[in-house]
Formats: sequence, C-alpha cells, structure tokens
Amino acid sequence: MSAALVLSLVLSATPIKLEDVRKQSRQNVQALQAVLAQQSAASAVTGSRAALLPQLGASVGASRNFQGQQLGLVTEVDPANPGGFIQTEKPVSGNTRNAFDLSATLTQLLFDGRRWAELRQSGAIAEATKGEAVEQQATSELEAIRRFYALYGQQARIEVLRATVKRSEDQLERARALFEAGRAAKSEAISAEVNLGNDRITLLQAERDLVIAQADLASWLAAPGIEEFQAVDPGILGVKPEAPPDYTKALELARSNRPLLTALQSRVRAANAGVSAQWWGYFPSLSAQARYSRGGSTVDPVFTDPKLQNNLSVGVALNWDLFNGFATGAAVRQAEYARSRAELDFAQAERDLQAEVRRSLQQLTTQIAATELATANRAAAVQGLAVEEERFRAGAGSTLEVRDAQLKLTQAELSLLTNRIDVENARYALQRATGMLSSGETK
Repeated sequence: MSAALVLSLVLSATPIKLEDVRKQSRQNVQALQAVLAQQSAASAVTGSRAALLPQLGASVGASRNFQGQQLGLVTEVDPANPGGFIQTEKPVSGNTRNAFDLSATLTQLLFDGRRWAELRQSGAIAEATKGEAVEQQATSELEAIRRFYALYGQQARIEVLRATVKRSEDQLERARALFEAGRAAKSEAISAEVNLGNDRITLLQAERDLVIAQADLASWLAAPGIEEFQAVDPGILGVKPEAPPDYTKALELARSNRPLLTALQSRVRAANAGVSAQWWGYFPSLSAQARYSRGGSTVDPVFTDPKLQNNLSVGVALNWDLFNGFATGAAVRQAEYARSRAELDFAQAERDLQAEVRRSLQQLTTQIAATELATANRAAAVQGLAVEEERFRAGAGSTLEVRDAQLKLTQAELSLLTNRIDVENARYALQRATGMLSSGETK
C-alpha cells in the first residue's frame, strides 16, 4: 500500500468519536434483537391478560336446506279400527326450507387460578427480557468501545512506525555521508538501508491492519462494510489514568446495577409463577355466559322486528378436570425443575459477578501500573537514541548500536500506546461489570 493511497484513505475516511460509537452500538443488530425479544415478551403479557377479560362474539347466518323425496312413516286412520291410527311407510315428497339466525355471546371468566398465575409469569418474563435487553446493549457497547480503540490504536501505531521510518531514512543519510567522507565503512550504509526496508515493510503491514480495524468497527455498528472510519483522538495519551475503586464498592455497585442479575431474578419469579400455574390445574375454574339469539325461516321477522324471535340464556359453568392421566402432576414436576434451574443460574451468576468484578479490577490496576512503567521506558529510550546518534556522528558508534536504540524507542512507544489503550478497555470493562457502562438514556 503506497503512502499516497494511505493518505487518500485517511482523507476520505469518516471521522467518528467515541461517544458516537457508543450510541450507535446500542442500536446494532445484536442490541435490536434483544429489544425485539423484550417487545415480544410484552405482547405475551397482553395475551395472558386477555383470558381474564370479557369475551364477546357475534354471528349472523343464513342457510337454505334442500331435502329430496324420502320414504317415511305416515300416520293414517285405521280403516279396520274406527277411531284408531296406523303408520304406513310411504314416499314423502321433498321440500325446501330457509334458516336465518343472529346471535351474540358474552363469556366472563370468574375464577381460574391458572390464568392469574400465567399472567404473573408473563409479567416476570417481560421484566427479565427487559433486563436482558439492557445487558445486551451494554455488551454491544463494550465491544464497540474495544473496536474503536483498536482502530485508534492502529492509527497511532502507524504514526509511530512512520516516525521510525523517518529516523531510519535519516540514519541512512548519515551513514552514506560518513562513508563518502571516509569515516565509516560501506557496510554501515548497507546495514542502514536494510533497516529502512524492514521498517517500511512493517509500516505497510500496519496500514493493512488499519483497513481490517475499520471494517471490524463498521460491521459492528451495522454500517456498510466499505465504510472507512477514522477514530477521533479521545485524548487519553499523556493523561494520567484515574485510580480504580476498591473491590467492596465495585461489588456493591454491581449487585445493585447489573442488569443481568435483575433479569435472572425475574426469571426466578417467572419460574415460581410457572409452578403455581401448574398447581392450579388441580382446581376447578368458574365462568359465566350470556347468550342472545334470534332465529327463524324468513328474513322477516328475524332481521326486521325486534319484538319477535328473541331468546336469551344466562348461565354459570364450573369446569373441573378430575383426572387427566397424571398429566397435571407431570407438569408440576417439570415446572419445579425449571424453577430449580433458574435458581441455580441466579446463584452462579452472583458468583461469576464477584469473579468478574475482581478480575476487571485487577486488570485495570495492572494496566495502570504498566502504563507508568511504559512512560518511564519511553523517556529512557528517547535519551538512549539521542546518545547513540551523537556517538555515530562522532564516528564512535555503529549503525547496529543506533538501530538497537531506534528499536528500543519504537518498542517503548508502542508499549506505552498499547498499555494506555488497555487501561481504557479495562476501565470500561469494569463499568460494564458493575452495571455502570450504559447511559441513563439506555436504562
């Protein structure tokens, strides 16, 4: 990749800030799928509540019945027995008959413990999916932050490597000048030229990795894969990281704010309601029904005269499933097993949370200490390179010694960059572990 091509990529790239990355990540595919699951669960609550509300239905019908000739029993006077009757099988002619009807039925469930328990279960599941949606948004946001810093780090790494190439070019010019002046061997210039070539290769590879980092960030933000992002400097370099909180405070924050724990608690409540719903299968349900209908063989008066053809029935029904082949008992046991699994998941999540908070804190503490050491190393490497370059100009040093000092400076600068970015990644990971990553808007 040529320098001109890289420059054109940078100039055509879309600048993007860390705040924009965080906001867009909460609307990526993974986060939206979690929101859809939450909305689906909310709709299920409406479905569960519907069974407890009045059910009203109406129907209108019209039909015409055709009956052909048939053999039937006909009642006649018995000629052999005056005053008596006999039935004789004779052909009966066919007939045509119309039928019209109009009806409305109102049903109200008066008592059904299963339905109320299912409503509580649906509500708890909806609360769980809400917490899971917030948890997924935080997960998506943390990954977006990591990819943003990967892109920013790659941009900064390229700048470090370009500075390394520039130092190698300067060293090559000095080596050639000293050789032409008879103060250095030809091998010094050749060695400097090889070093420059290797540095340019490393820079080309870094420019390739920049495109990979751009593509990774674009895909996570649900942007076109060809989108060329340029991470805006978040201003972390040269800024001393803040000290991490203590473990007790961080764990308290996690227990009170982590959406995952809230979601799992709701799952336990849903499982309890599921057990209750299955237990109510042993008990009866009570409902009331009112039905109004009109019927007849002609349109008039069924649809024209409201004073005629009226029928109204009102009743109460008690339904009790006395024996269903032990299906209710099996359903109760399955619900109890599901409740036990939910309780185990919640208990394990609490233990995992303790470990995650501790791990995140240790990672942040370690990276802060490493950054302090890397800062000191870079200062020493700058001094070391200045000393070796001065010795080389005086004819007392060699290209190998200057090269070693250059590599040490490059390594120190890259180490400082990597460790400082790792501090930010660790800090955001701790915020996610304690449930403090997502903004108030998300919550």
